[in-house]
Amino acid sequence: MSSDVRGAETSGVESDAAARAHAARERTLGGVYAFTAYLLWGFLPLYFLVLVPTGPWEIVAWRIVLSLAFCAILLAVTRTWKNLRAILRNGRLVWWTVLAGALIYVNWQVFLVGTLTEHVIETSLGYFINPLVTVLLGVLVLRERVTVTQWVALGIAASAVVVIVIGYGSFPWIALALAFSFGFYGLVKKQIGPSVDAVSGLTLESLWLTPIAIVQLVIVGMTTGLTMGQVSVGHTVLLLCAGVVTATPLLFFAAGARRTSLTVIGLMQFVAPVLQFITGAWILGEPMPLERWIGFGLVWLALIVLTVNSLRGARRARAAAASDVASIT
Repeated sequence: MSSDVRGAETSGVESDAAARAHAARERTLGGVYAFTAYLLWGFLPLYFLVLVPTGPWEIVAWRIVLSLAFCAILLAVTRTWKNLRAILRNGRLVWWTVLAGALIYVNWQVFLVGTLTEHVIETSLGYFINPLVTVLLGVLVLRERVTVTQWVALGIAASAVVVIVIGYGSFPWIALALAFSFGFYGLVKKQIGPSVDAVSGLTLESLWLTPIAIVQLVIVGMTTGLTMGQVSVGHTVLLLCAGVVTATPLLFFAAGARRTSLTVIGLMQFVAPVLQFITGAWILGEPMPLERWIGFGLVWLALIVLTVNSLRGARRARAAAASDVASIT
């Protein structure tokens, strides 16, 4: 074999290794973005509780309108209007953003109703279940590989829901609506991929929802009355910040979802419900009867199983990458 051929083969192997290393860095960065998003989401119940007496329908409407305004400012500052125009010329991407907007609207509205009706613990249950829903969607829709251990974790989580329904005597519709709406939202973001950047995506999602938000504001104004500017200066400032508070974690989430697998996104999600559970159980003093503790305990066991399995998989992947680099050098 000539030296030129050997050199070309070596160059090809090195290029392949560099591509894998870049992909690994992108996945790691995606995990960091996702973790940041979930950390911020964990504190949202406290923020929305401070906005009382503003109700859930008014808050969601302002979140939509103000998120659109915030994203428009970001587009202007970063001079990325061309990205938005390119997306609008692609009918397939436009419909994906419409679906994403519908899913995030359901998630926002259910979350606010739960938070402001003293069901913060149940909202945390929904986000505890969400990683399992995300893994399930990754397997069934994206054909991501799943291990026996992950199936065991999914089975434990299903048992937890059954325990809560039977033992607690009520169907956890808030929890399941949150888990599945955000699980499908993550799936849509994964399907969109890098074709839609985080700011453009959220801009379009907010844009499609703006007519709904305007209708909600009109209805609230005609019934209970709008609270914007009617309570205090501090309350008004906090309500005006709803756009930034809403958009920031969603932008982190979108950036993370484009870079890493649904399985990793799902495993990162435990951060938010832990903080929400602490808020509901210890700060707000919501009831936690034995049946709920058993149900939550099963969910936490499932998450531990998933986490251990994920860590083992990551360790094997790092070892394989190190072996590839060693073989080149």
